[in-house]
Amino acid sequence: MAKHATPLLDQLESGPWPSFVSDIKQAAAERAKNPKGLDYQIPVDAPEDLLGILELSYNDGETHWKHGGIVGVFGYGGGVIGRYCDQPEQFPGVAHFHTIRVNQPAGKYYHSDFLRHLCDIWDLRGSGLTNLHGATGDIVLLGTQTPQLEEIFYELTHDEKYPTDLGGSGSNLRTPESCLGQSRCEYACYNSQLACYQLTMDYQDELHRPAFPYKFKFKFDACPNGCVASIARSDFSVIGTWKDDIKIDQEAVKAYVGGEFKPNAGAHAGRDWGKFDIQAEVVDRCPSQCMKWDGSKLSIDTKECVRCMHCINTMPRALHIGDERGASILLGAKAPILDGAQMGSLLVPFIPADEPFDEIKGVIEKIWDWWMEEGKNRERVGETIKRLSFQKLLEVTEIPAVAQHVVAPRSNPYIFFKEEEVPGGWNRDIVAYRKRHQR
Repeated sequence: MAKHATPLLDQLESGPWPSFVSDIKQAAAERAKNPKGLDYQIPVDAPEDLLGILELSYNDGETHWKHGGIVGVFGYGGGVIGRYCDQPEQFPGVAHFHTIRVNQPAGKYYHSDFLRHLCDIWDLRGSGLTNLHGATGDIVLLGTQTPQLEEIFYELTHDEKYPTDLGGSGSNLRTPESCLGQSRCEYACYNSQLACYQLTMDYQDELHRPAFPYKFKFKFDACPNGCVASIARSDFSVIGTWKDDIKIDQEAVKAYVGGEFKPNAGAHAGRDWGKFDIQAEVVDRCPSQCMKWDGSKLSIDTKECVRCMHCINTMPRALHIGDERGASILLGAKAPILDGAQMGSLLVPFIPADEPFDEIKGVIEKIWDWWMEEGKNRERVGETIKRLSFQKLLEVTEIPAVAQHVVAPRSNPYIFFKEEEVPGGWNRDIVAYRKRHQR
């Protein structure tokens, strides 16, 4: 019999989709049976009390979690999110129910032995409830009590085979995240996994000891397809790109047009879409209109190409990324809190992205120096840019303004010239001007 009646939560199990309520109930039943004979280090009924306090919150229309103080492990300012309930007598199993963020491997490759080891630790010292993965990317371990934090931290970091560190939380560098990159993707323009690992190792102090105005996220997309959506989800987005021409196999293009090859690698094969129309489905959909099809040959004007990947994704056997590869850096994306969501703004159109990634780290550290000096409390770097201008960002990073930095020419430019940068300053001889420009 359930410890707490949960009629409102029970409704969440009635729909067509899997429910987290069912998962928590299953975990509660497993802990009650204790088939492994574990000596649980937190209350056995923690999942049941979690359901109970959530039901109470639904009934009252307000949360019953409170800020009860900062908890963590010795030497670290991040990685543990303190959580306490305001009804500890009614729900002792979640009187404190802290979350631990664990740093995930680059590309999220796991060995099953590691996952079993992690679950064994959490079954014994936590609630057994996990979340893979949080929005930042971490392995999220949901619910333990204060005395277990150091024990869990020691077991994670001192495992002989799979030593694992905590992730980021608070006003620090959050756990970097990358796509699969060159390990699986033929479009990868740089080794995103290596970049993610290298910067995680290099910036341990920033990851574990909060010193920023607010959180700061790295995300690494190896190509413009953006499988980790870094352009929308990270303060510092590194997206793979190339400088030279898209490679074109004209015979393969003709094979697509003739129906020999299925477009989109056959991904839309569930229904008959009719004959493939390269003009309508590729050329006319090019956002910069840089492509032409004359009936027998496909042409691409490289200087106008914005690397959107649509043509390559549609005809992968005919088109491929160029050979002069690197990355673009975008800055300032965030999810809604104060001013609403914003995408990253292009800062560096092209930068080498080879180990040890010194060029990228040089940009990062200039941004941090400026943001830590000028950023307000709980202000993301994108909000600092909006407040102080993109032009100021270019000055502190020592990046010259280029056309790609202008969001809307003549109406809403990011770049404004200073008087000392203009030959002759602001003053003009109107008589001399009229000699050259008649009314």
